[in-house]
Amino acid sequence: MEIEEKKSYFTRFKSFITQSKRVFKITKKPSMTEFKVIMKISGLGIAIIGIVGFIINMIWILVKP
Repeated sequence: MEIEEKKSYFTRFKSFITQSKRVFKITKKPSMTEFKVIMKISGLGIAIIGIVGFIINMIWILVKP
């Protein structure tokens, strides 16, 4: 039973490594303009989530007796 489990772990690990190699071959480094766009969109999303959380917190404070 232990030998079969070890083989299973080894085959899963080997499969993970081969899939990871495939992904790294396909991916490329983004250009500076792509990077800037990604950073702007991510920053905007984080800011929106923060503003929504702040508004919910303010409503919670005002409604709470």
